[in-house]
Amino acid sequence: MNIREIELPGIGKKFEMITRAGDKVVVIVHDDGRRECYHFEHGDPSASRSMVTLDDDESRLLAGIIGGMAYAPKALETIEMALGDLILEWYRVEPSFKCVGKTIGELDVRQSTGATIIAVIGRGAAKQVNPGPETLLIADSVLVVAGERGQQKLFKEMIMNGRDGAYGLHRI
Repeated sequence: MNIREIELPGIGKKFEMITRAGDKVVVIVHDDGRRECYHFEHGDPSASRSMVTLDDDESRLLAGIIGGMAYAPKALETIEMALGDLILEWYRVEPSFKCVGKTIGELDVRQSTGATIIAVIGRGAAKQVNPGPETLLIADSVLVVAGERGQQKLFKEMIMNGRDGAYGLHRI
């Protein structure tokens, strides 16, 4: 099963997939966060059968459902064993949060919680993959955090409550 990724300058990215059943599915991820999902006729890959537009929150919710976060089919037990309890969460930094202006190192995230910030997505979708301890957290950025369920909980509590007050992030 191959997924073809195509850059759409000024728009975003297009992902095309032919399913094992022979259906063509296309997802266009717009730079503004919208997603357009297209399903094409089985026998005619140029004729769109249906289209749905989702905003960012709707896309993440649907991805969670499809990915088995709401209900994990029995067939996924082997995949879960391979991944263990690893969970990825997204947290948006709001302007009023006390973590704004602090570095990852100052927060001591990995040592305090066991979770790891694996990416910081800034304004205009600027990405920092594997950010270092000197990375400054700024308002309106999104943190992608990896960790087991307990580590995510500790991360969220530490960020929201801090050692001497409330740092705050909301899961998105």
